[in-house]
Amino acid sequence: MQGIVLTKNANLFTIESEGKIYKVSPSGKTKTSGIFVGDKVEFQDSITKVLPRKNLLIRPPLANLDRLFIVIAPSPKPDFILVDKVLIYCILNDIEPILIINKMDIANQEFFDIIDNSYQNIVKIIKISAKSQQIKEIEQEIKGICALAGQSAVGKSSIINAIYDDELTQIGNLSKKIERGKQTTRLVTLYKLNGGYLADTAGFSMLDLSYVSSLDYRELSAYYPDFLQARAECKYRSCLHESSDECGVIKAVKNGKISKLRYYNYLKILEELKNAKKY
Repeated sequence: MQGIVLTKNANLFTIESEGKIYKVSPSGKTKTSGIFVGDKVEFQDSITKVLPRKNLLIRPPLANLDRLFIVIAPSPKPDFILVDKVLIYCILNDIEPILIINKMDIANQEFFDIIDNSYQNIVKIIKISAKSQQIKEIEQEIKGICALAGQSAVGKSSIINAIYDDELTQIGNLSKKIERGKQTTRLVTLYKLNGGYLADTAGFSMLDLSYVSSLDYRELSAYYPDFLQARAECKYRSCLHESSDECGVIKAVKNGKISKLRYYNYLKILEELKNAKKY
């Protein structure tokens, strides 16, 4: 049989297959190779094979992620560098990003304008309020395996709890509320919602440069789709878009064709990658 791993607890795995739940252990071979929540596996009395993965996240430990909800809010002040890093991460790992604006009830028009001017042509944007239970739009986007990303205090846990309050009442022995804030390692669990799966992890609130270890700083601008047309106007193919008067990207920023926010994020990430290359 084939199924998807919903939970991992030591050497005991919960697997869903054709609507039924099984608890099995890995065989010696699969135990050695490693099994993660989200893995698609073959099993009988034990897990005999892990099928090829689309991707694998280490923190949180999750395989075959399809969609990543990047959560920001008016408060705390958005970390747009983190947003851009996660967008790059999604491109590298074949994940569809969706930008979620939480706490929309306290956002002003200036905040929405900043988001729209910088990201409306880059990523799908959804506006919700977990506190007011206005979450239907994000519920409708739970397709495949999904998780949340974003800085602390933007409401990732509130979103999860709001969705679980609505959807998980039919799942036995599961507390509706998920405790957060403890500095302990939590197990990741997938819950089937609206035909997809949502991980009960609040996601990652930061990304270090290890996630782009395979990305050369000279290739960074290729991961900014809004730079694509302007890059063709650069005099030099090796242009890093930092200071040259012959740089098409810089000209586009000055002409308002590229968001200054996105450009300055690019420069900061570029510098991080350069510094990482030295060590």
